[in-house]
Amino acid sequence: MIDIHTHPCWLQDYPTYNHFNETGEIPPVALEPYFEAISDVDRAVALAFWAPDSRIEVSNAFVAEVVRQDPAKIVGFASVDPKLPDSISELDKAIGELGLQGLKLGPIYQHFVPDDRAYWPLYERVQELDIPIMWHQGTSFMVPEGPLEASPPHRLDIIARTFPNIKMVIAHFGYPWPREVVALLRRHAHVYTDISVLASRPWFLYNAVIDALEYGAQDKILLGSDYPAFTARQTVDALRKINGFARGTSLPTVPQNVIDEIIERDSLALLGIAT
Repeated sequence: MIDIHTHPCWLQDYPTYNHFNETGEIPPVALEPYFEAISDVDRAVALAFWAPDSRIEVSNAFVAEVVRQDPAKIVGFASVDPKLPDSISELDKAIGELGLQGLKLGPIYQHFVPDDRAYWPLYERVQELDIPIMWHQGTSFMVPEGPLEASPPHRLDIIARTFPNIKMVIAHFGYPWPREVVALLRRHAHVYTDISVLASRPWFLYNAVIDALEYGAQDKILLGSDYPAFTARQTVDALRKINGFARGTSLPTVPQNVIDEIIERDSLALLGIAT
């Protein structure tokens, strides 16, 4: 079982620990709950997130230090602000020096339009590095000032067409646009989605999985929790209860084997990361 989407602590707590890498020491953040939460899974992806426009600064160095504490279990994803002129060099450092293995981007948090060709050089470098991108390509109540017009999942289509070797994961099933996500899943072999945080939105989760199933894209759904919002165990429990909405009705159900496959899918292997 692989949790493809975790944060070692609450996002709003991170700025306090941003500059710890100047001393090379882990900051005084309580990571014990994180390690306890991921004890239920075989591997977990810990995400950096560099979004100063939204007052979120989860440094690559911090995540690299978290990974260092259990590299057999934790995979670290970097994050850079695409608008900054040093974004490519920062990505190179995160991958080459810090050992991180993917990139996290979130247009609504980082205030950029993902399909603007100004960012093509960054995507070209991602493709050269052969690392995946985790996209927060959807809305967020945490950043009401973020550009919603930059956030619909369909804006990733031209990026997926232009850079077909970049494996991509659309977090949270692109909430609230799951059908755009389903179209991308079926259209592009290298695009996936995760169900992180959807333990809190069971009706949305049910409909999104049914949409994927009806369009033959159910094998592109990955397990993710969005810890500390939820644990992988809570997410699995919500997924196993997904057919409760259909009980006693004529609504379609998700076959048990599809549920099991989501839970057991080797998402890291699909993303080209050694397991």
